[in-house]
Amino acid sequence: MSDWRKYNGALISNRPPHIDLNTREISLLLKEKKALFARWVTDFDSEKETEFWHVICDKNISIDKYSVNTRSKIKRGLKNCEVKKISKQEIIENAYEVYENAFLKYTTHSTCQNKVNFMQDIKSLGTNWEFFGVYYKEKLIAYCMCSLKDSTCNYSTIKFHPQYLKYYSSYALFHTMNQYYLGERKLKYVNDGARNLVHKTNVQDFLITKFGFRKAYCKLHVKYSLMLRFMVLFIYPLRFVFYRFNNKFAVKITALLFQEKIRRSFL
Repeated sequence: MSDWRKYNGALISNRPPHIDLNTREISLLLKEKKALFARWVTDFDSEKETEFWHVICDKNISIDKYSVNTRSKIKRGLKNCEVKKISKQEIIENAYEVYENAFLKYTTHSTCQNKVNFMQDIKSLGTNWEFFGVYYKEKLIAYCMCSLKDSTCNYSTIKFHPQYLKYYSSYALFHTMNQYYLGERKLKYVNDGARNLVHKTNVQDFLITKFGFRKAYCKLHVKYSLMLRFMVLFIYPLRFVFYRFNNKFAVKITALLFQEKIRRSFL
């Protein structure tokens, strides 16, 4: 398995954050892959609070240990909905409606994939991927695509059809997946991903508040291509100018410079 994957022009670690990477040839890899920068972390789950983290859960929490409010919503979600592992083919055939409706509710400059590209991306996933679906009266209303590596599970893509959130589909899904991966499979941890550099994510706050997730602090490393390194050095003092705009280009530059601010916090 490759240690790196290219995503939005950048090389991102393809391993769980607790795995140390070989970065000795990262400069050559940047040129070979024509990537803008590479990003990885070290010192995962540090006791010291830092400006970068992953949101993880490493304890199997039984339903009776949650707050009364959360416990009630989990039970209602499980009563209203059916949550189960499903096949890749089920995602390919039935998940696009959930994806599209969830996407329409986002405040984002990203573009919603068309159905053909959506299906092709799912088909390309390897054997280390698993899928959970939530059903209301036999209709798929939510799903999660899970990437399993090195005794961990990354909740990579989670989508909820907004019209069915009133049935507590999110409570039912997260409780069921945590019970399965942490309780039955006894993985080291489940991971909802790193700190979002574009905007604060409601899902991560929800998981921390309701389901015992926590911030696993770590050290962020960024290696730029030669061209991007000079650009960042030049525009970093002007970063506040980009905060004033809300177009797609400005949002990308703002995220890049926020990442640089975090990187500098470790120097």
